[in-house]
Amino acid sequence: MNIDEITVFLGGRAGVLVLQPGPGDGTPELAWGDKFFYYAPDGEIPANSQPFATVVTKNYPDDERSRLDRPGVFRVNIHAGTELFTEWTGRAPRDPEPAGTDPSTTDTVIAHPVYGKLGWLAVVAPGSRTAEPLRDLLSIAYDRARSRAQRRDERR
Repeated sequence: MNIDEITVFLGGRAGVLVLQPGPGDGTPELAWGDKFFYYAPDGEIPANSQPFATVVTKNYPDDERSRLDRPGVFRVNIHAGTELFTEWTGRAPRDPEPAGTDPSTTDTVIAHPVYGKLGWLAVVAPGSRTAEPLRDLLSIAYDRARSRAQRRDERR
């Protein structure tokens, strides 16, 4: 899946807000070109909320291990939660990363190199091997974000 396919896949779902930082919108230059997906049926970023998925197109400070500085390489990040994270990685989010793990490996579902401890998964340069699993993981992350928002609304 390329960035446009991911954006169409998620952006077409009910209640999804796609933030696409760029010049002149007040966002930090570092975020320009990246995409942030929120469940926000009112079109406003929910208070005290994180996106359920992101697409990053470059290295961030303290997040260079995926080597996103390679031509055409980007990373999809998915807030999977503990159960899915464990299912995909074979370990709990807070367990140590196995020796020899390479977070620059492409077209493979991996623990997010920075936010894995919080249950985030990632795919660097998704391709044919990860297209279907990525769709499934993004769908689940969307469903979970929608359910969390609905629970928050019910408590109000």
